[in-house]
Amino acid sequence: MRPLLVLTLLAGVAAAGCTPLRSHQGYIVDADLVNAIQPGVDNRQSVLATLGTPSFAAQFNQGDWYYIARDSRNLAFNPPKPKEQLTLQISFDQAGNVTAVRKSGMDQVATIKPDSKTTPTLGRKRGFFQDLFGNIGTVGAPGAGAGGPSGRGPTGPN
Repeated sequence: MRPLLVLTLLAGVAAAGCTPLRSHQGYIVDADLVNAIQPGVDNRQSVLATLGTPSFAAQFNQGDWYYIARDSRNLAFNPPKPKEQLTLQISFDQAGNVTAVRKSGMDQVATIKPDSKTTPTLGRKRGFFQDLFGNIGTVGAPGAGAGGPSGRGPTGPN
């Protein structure tokens, strides 16, 4: 009876560790507020009062604000995968009036996969033990740059 109870508890803990985790990042979308923004009617102040501070403003075109919301899920130790994303772009003219409201979703998301985990370096490739033991005997050797100050200092030769 007791081993069965222990196995049941262990199975429950293991199963709980495999539940998917959901996360939300960015702007919390309220569809009614988003749909209330109208080109030609609203301006920067009214958009700020209605939607709040944007996720970010455009760097090169100062007339665009972006609100970004992303829902993602991950299972156990896997990296999170985006399931849904909304990008809301609001464009303003020079006077600060709304000229366009654009929405986009996951179709505009680019997935970038790095080539490798390490950056290649120029020159000799050294192994772990070469890095670890490579400097033995060079500390304090003539011409090695160690062993104290030498040459001309700010107050003259040493």
